[in-house]
Amino acid sequence: MGQAVVSLITEDLFMTEDVNSMAVKAETDAERGGYPSYSMLLSVYAGANVAHFDLAMQSVMEQTVPPTEVVIVEDGPIPYNLESSIKSWKKRCSCPVLVVSYESNRGLAYALMVGVEACSCEFVARMDADDWSHPERMRLELKAINEDPKLDMVGSQIYEFIQSVDMPTSYTNLPLEHGEIVRFSKRRNPFRHPTMLMRRAAIIDCGNYRPDFLYFEDWDLFNRMLANGCKARNLPSALVAVRADSDFFERRGGLSYLRYMWRFKSDQLKRGYFTLPQFLMTFIPHAVVCLIPNGARAFVYNMFLRKNNNLNS
Repeated sequence: MGQAVVSLITEDLFMTEDVNSMAVKAETDAERGGYPSYSMLLSVYAGANVAHFDLAMQSVMEQTVPPTEVVIVEDGPIPYNLESSIKSWKKRCSCPVLVVSYESNRGLAYALMVGVEACSCEFVARMDADDWSHPERMRLELKAINEDPKLDMVGSQIYEFIQSVDMPTSYTNLPLEHGEIVRFSKRRNPFRHPTMLMRRAAIIDCGNYRPDFLYFEDWDLFNRMLANGCKARNLPSALVAVRADSDFFERRGGLSYLRYMWRFKSDQLKRGYFTLPQFLMTFIPHAVVCLIPNGARAFVYNMFLRKNNNLNS
């Protein structure tokens, strides 16, 4: 499952790496090859696809440096088949699985805010419940932390796919070093949320996730962390495969999305993170893309905001 992407990424980006996807339970940094412990944080809700969730969890368990714990937040009531899958993973996982639940759906930001508070490790890794992580993802992100202990945030590039992780359609070209990331964050989100490894204390120190900015909860957190002095880095490798079907682009359009975009970017301006010219330069083009038809929006994203993938041609 996902073998073509594993081979693709390994051949292009990990030629000198020894890839071993056997995940084993490890309690101390020494037993983990010197890598610090981390909590893997996921959120699920009633609309989550069980097969997609199983794929995501399988990729978590196949990490060459496995999590110390997995924290799953149930954002409101979930269907029986998803609940059964979570119970199954609790039995099968090589590390403890903590499930946090509450009665009504509160949205991703609230779920992650609660999830971060429930995590017990020094670092929190994010994973969406419908994506896939390369087996070497966490080892490489933790290696970056070991090489530069001042890092508070580490992300990576992503591949996007529609039907299968075996068939990537495009990939990102995000800035790598801290200064580039800060400059980029004034215009666009400098990270991809499902790739992130963050120091838990740094998340808490800047106020944790905030439920005020639907669709922009991750960019809001990242900018507040950068403004708070957190050091950041993106790895050049595409370590996570993210679903990008038609709903992916549809969710990024419409008046509701535009209202939340205005709220988020106005808050950035008010806090002084954006200057007025930066606000106008980021809001106006984003608003235009938001209001055009879904097909045109998908074209803009794929042609101008992504790199096309020609590896299958």
